[in-house]
Amino acid sequence: MRPGVVLPRSPAAAARPRRDRGDLVVLGVEAALLAAAVVVGAVLNHRGVGLHADAAPLYATWWPHLGWGTPAAIVVALLVLGPGLRWAGTARWGALLGAGWLAAVAWTLALALVDGWSRGLTRRLTAQAEYLHEVPGVVDVRATLAGFTDRILDFRPDSWSTHTAGHPPGALLIFVGLDRVGLGGATAAALACVLIGATVTVSVPVALRALGAAAAARAVLPFLVLLPGAVWVGASGDGIFAAVVAAGLALLAVRGPWVALAGGLLLGFALYLSYGFVLVAPLALAVLALRPARRPAALLAATAAVAAVVAAFTLAGFHWWAGYDRVVVRYYQGWAADRPYGYWVWANLAALLLAAGPVAGPALRRAVAAGRARWRAAGRPASGGAADRARRWPAAGRVGALGPTVLLPAAAALAVVAADLSGMSKAEVERIWLPFVVWLLVAAAHLPGPARRWWLLGQALTALAVNHLLLTVS
Repeated sequence: MRPGVVLPRSPAAAARPRRDRGDLVVLGVEAALLAAAVVVGAVLNHRGVGLHADAAPLYATWWPHLGWGTPAAIVVALLVLGPGLRWAGTARWGALLGAGWLAAVAWTLALALVDGWSRGLTRRLTAQAEYLHEVPGVVDVRATLAGFTDRILDFRPDSWSTHTAGHPPGALLIFVGLDRVGLGGATAAALACVLIGATVTVSVPVALRALGAAAAARAVLPFLVLLPGAVWVGASGDGIFAAVVAAGLALLAVRGPWVALAGGLLLGFALYLSYGFVLVAPLALAVLALRPARRPAALLAATAAVAAVVAAFTLAGFHWWAGYDRVVVRYYQGWAADRPYGYWVWANLAALLLAAGPVAGPALRRAVAAGRARWRAAGRPASGGAADRARRWPAAGRVGALGPTVLLPAAAALAVVAADLSGMSKAEVERIWLPFVVWLLVAAAHLPGPARRWWLLGQALTALAVNHLLLTVS
């Protein structure tokens, strides 16, 4: 090359700085949203507006502190950021899933122990508003289901506690079941939340691999391990709820109608964990659209399984729609009547960012860009086997071409927007939306490899900051 001659950069190299700048712009928007939510929340609290969240937008109180879990959490984060991130790309699949689950358990427990064993885990689950408060009173499960709806409304002698009333009976039955098999009490319940909640680090990658995105599964797994939302997994039943939904979707993704049947059973049961899980439907439809074959058989099997679960609860005496009608009334008998929609409809998104981490916005931005490119490419004339598939599945062909790393985060985002606009999720979404957060993070597969370690560091620092500055409330 002659001196003074500068070769033009390739289009890919020229586009990379623009993409990186785009990530920084989105990160700045996230920071501005969070700052606005904190400042406006503090002003509204000072004026006596009924936010009922001392550290809005989170349902928490300010309490800067250290704890026994502090060094453990730092060690786990360093191990994932260092050898763990490298190993995730080369490890045997089974070993990777096992190690990911163990690391997620360690991360969740370490974060909880920053507040101490009692304050961080067991005491929260025994609060009067929690499910464990009701477990001793459940003697006859069938009678409990038959009379469940009659006890939802507040200000009655036999009214259910807040969390039990706010959910279908499946949530209570999980803890009743633990008690029946000898795992009653706060310690067993807390460990169940942690051990089961951490399985999302297995279910989400399994789903991605089954849908033909094995490389993405490896890329996303470390982000699931260092999930900032783990702050709430160890302190509430929502960790278990997220795990049930994720496992159901993973089974739906794996080939074979019998496996889809098992996935449908879990997703059907999820409808009786939270009324809001009707919004899992977009995720389930996305998984079915992405399955490489036998969509009708899988759809029929999964639908039959969901219908069977609904029929079982209905025959036992609990009618889902009647329960939901009562829950809407109960919702506005409490703090929801005071909490202003005009604040929470956007501050909820700031709380979501603290559960999903700062990577959420840039990752979704990249997923949207990838989706646009794939959508345009899928609209071009196909040939060979691709043309045959397009003729057989004209409706799903172009949508399926988006791929799981685009379609699954998009479905999760759609569910979040619907939940937010409904007005039935004013505050506490940092734990309530965990079942959707883990699928939003699938978009992290679109991040460039060299940048992933820095984004993971941001995830870990977010979780550590939240847990050390605040006392979160389940």
